[in-house]
Amino acid sequence: LNQKKPLSSIIKEVCDGWSLANHDQFALQHADSSNFYITEKNRNEIKNGAILRLTTSPAQNAQQLHERIQSSSMDAKLEALKDLANYSRDVTFAQEFINLDGISLLTQMVESGTERYQKLQKIMKPCFGDMLSFTLTAFVELMDHGIVSWDTFSVAFIKKIASYVNKFASDISILQRSLAILESMVLNSHDLYQKVAQEITIGQLIPHLQGTDQEIQTYTIAVINALFLKAPDDKRQEMANILAQKQLRSIILTHVIRAQRAINNEMAHQLYVLQVLTFNLLEDRMMTKMDPQDQAQRDIIFELRRIAFDAESEPNNSSGSIEKRKSMYTRDYKKLGFINHVNPAMDFTQTPPGMLALDNMLYFAKHHQDAYIRIVLENSSREDKHECPFGRSSIELTKMLCEILKVGELPSETCNDFHPMFFTHDRSFEEFFCICIQLLNKTWKEMRATSEDFNKARKRVMQVVKEQIMRALTTKPSSLDQFKSKLQNLSYTEILKIRQSERMNQEDFQSRPILELKEKIQPEILELIKQQRLNRLVEGTCFRKLNSRRRQ
Repeated sequence: LNQKKPLSSIIKEVCDGWSLANHDQFALQHADSSNFYITEKNRNEIKNGAILRLTTSPAQNAQQLHERIQSSSMDAKLEALKDLANYSRDVTFAQEFINLDGISLLTQMVESGTERYQKLQKIMKPCFGDMLSFTLTAFVELMDHGIVSWDTFSVAFIKKIASYVNKFASDISILQRSLAILESMVLNSHDLYQKVAQEITIGQLIPHLQGTDQEIQTYTIAVINALFLKAPDDKRQEMANILAQKQLRSIILTHVIRAQRAINNEMAHQLYVLQVLTFNLLEDRMMTKMDPQDQAQRDIIFELRRIAFDAESEPNNSSGSIEKRKSMYTRDYKKLGFINHVNPAMDFTQTPPGMLALDNMLYFAKHHQDAYIRIVLENSSREDKHECPFGRSSIELTKMLCEILKVGELPSETCNDFHPMFFTHDRSFEEFFCICIQLLNKTWKEMRATSEDFNKARKRVMQVVKEQIMRALTTKPSSLDQFKSKLQNLSYTEILKIRQSERMNQEDFQSRPILELKEKIQPEILELIKQQRLNRLVEGTCFRKLNSRRRQ
């Protein structure tokens, strides 16, 4: 094939060699299973050694298939639809078939199909199933080229496709194509979303997740994601409540995540999208500033104080003057680690994380009360300036968790990084926070960070905590408990060892000059360290005497 010659000249030469007239009715095509036509646009993609064949032109082929799929003979019709499903993958053929109003013909066949072949279905059910399957496959392939707008389809067509999702549960290929069509309709047209949402509910989709076919499960989750993504705000919360229900979560966990030996990339992507969409529901709270004048919001902060400190004294203790109580509250808010001790509501006016941080703190205080009280009291009674301020740390941590889980961002089209543990709990974000705030407190102590210069300490500690969380997440723990135990093995000391080992494994550190230099200066360095330690012992250290009455 001379790539410098026009294709029409090459085709004419081949036709002349075989004494074929009307060379403009012929084309070249790949002889492999793709059957793609060669055009001036794609001819540069032909690889050396590829075999091409002479065949009827795309226009001719489209015309013939357009006639054949309308044949009165069922066998001829079935064969034609099978060919159409195969050829429709090629954009050159698709353009020609669409120009003949082929899409309208297919939708008419689908709309009238069931009634027309009602009798036929009883007599030759497999033939009807195959016919419908090839019709839908051709439709999906033609629409995937993006030549025709999705907005052009009738309600009758949508109802028919939606009915197949409920009716043909046993016919995998019809079900798969129908789910693919519904997903594309929802994603590509707001009008169609509304029409599809009236025909299909999440409840009707759930049974398809309980099967064993991973492709059907993938397409089903894709439709749920599409409905979720395009739903208006009021409807989205309603859908989220359905998704948070134990039944759906346990079905996804049992039948999809755990039942499949290997989750393919497309399934992993759809689970990742579902995870992102679920977490995006937190965006409203994350971007809501606290109103310092709002009594209901201030009551939440008061509840945090009550849980932490009123356990020691009488509940609802209203004795003492207003001034005395105010001074007591200010002292308690300082112990809780807020910046503004007089009005802690001011700490939640920055977005992100806004009110989401306060939601997390209250959840921790109510659902993990012992751990909450221990952290607050432990840090409020320290004498060594190494206390970890709970309030400020919680705000910073919530912000960081939102960044890690990309709350408020649209799902990436290429990412498939989902975490099974987030499908194990209906309040998985809050539980995730509860585990991480305890980790932050532990790491703060291990790093001996001080609250005096909180901003400096925060950066260092947060860097390590983020690394601990990210390293634990990469192991894909299957439950929140497993995530917790992974973190226990990632102490600050362990992170330093891992960093050191990774640094040493970099090629630069293993090069010969570096190793020779290390060997040469090591004795001198070790001697220096030994001397420094001895000098420190000689100089001695002063310890502050602790009063026995004071909390130690």
